[in-house]
Amino acid sequence: MLSIGQYVRAQSLEEAYTLCQKKSSVVLGGMLWLKMQDRTVGTAIDLCELGLEGIEETEEEFRIGAMTSLRALETHPGLAAYTRGAMARCLGSIVGVQFRNLATIGGSLYGRFGFSDPLTLLLALGARVELYHRGVVSLEEFAALPYERDILVRVILPKEAQGAVYLSQRNTATDFPVLTFAAVCRPGGLACAVGARPGKAKLFWDEEKILAGGINPDSARRFGQWLAGQVPFGSDLRAGAEYRRKICEVLARRALLELAKEV
Repeated sequence: MLSIGQYVRAQSLEEAYTLCQKKSSVVLGGMLWLKMQDRTVGTAIDLCELGLEGIEETEEEFRIGAMTSLRALETHPGLAAYTRGAMARCLGSIVGVQFRNLATIGGSLYGRFGFSDPLTLLLALGARVELYHRGVVSLEEFAALPYERDILVRVILPKEAQGAVYLSQRNTATDFPVLTFAAVCRPGGLACAVGARPGKAKLFWDEEKILAGGINPDSARRFGQWLAGQVPFGSDLRAGAEYRRKICEVLARRALLELAKEV
């Protein structure tokens, strides 16, 4: 059971950041995972008064407030068009619509959970995050950082992808994923992110130039085999490491062949 000593609706990011520095404080997101914990919180910090909800689209990028719900991202027409439906596919398997109406993108990313679907896709898409104290950093850098007491303000998604595909393997629909996979054509080449390893998602590039001659059934198969050998896998109650390695080969091959139809 979660016990809260003091509940504060922060009136500024500075106030939220100051309160957050105490070890007994916690920033509230959608409260979906937090409420399931058995712990005592000194101060619960609510960001709902700070205007951090919403998606702003410009010609160069999307700016997504940290308090924006996963459902808002899932149904946003601009994100749907830009990601060729990958965003909706990524989020549509997370529990249910009621859950996604409450879960926030800030909470989903800040925890850097191994099972995070949006972390996998946004990593491959080259997203950046704006932190109140640290500033703007790439999502890849943020995912590798140790946990700090900072405030995630927004996600910045540059419009540089030329195609995107998201796939996942689940033992049952709406369950936590066994493996997540995203493939995105970016100016630097093919970017792939593999998550639920069961560790947090990691980014990989076609370093061996396996796809230099284009994507076809043979090159997609060889890339999948190469990638599965690069990713560090582990075992948990959902699957073993070797099973995840085999699934990675399959998801990579399928994603690349689907991506080849888009670009």
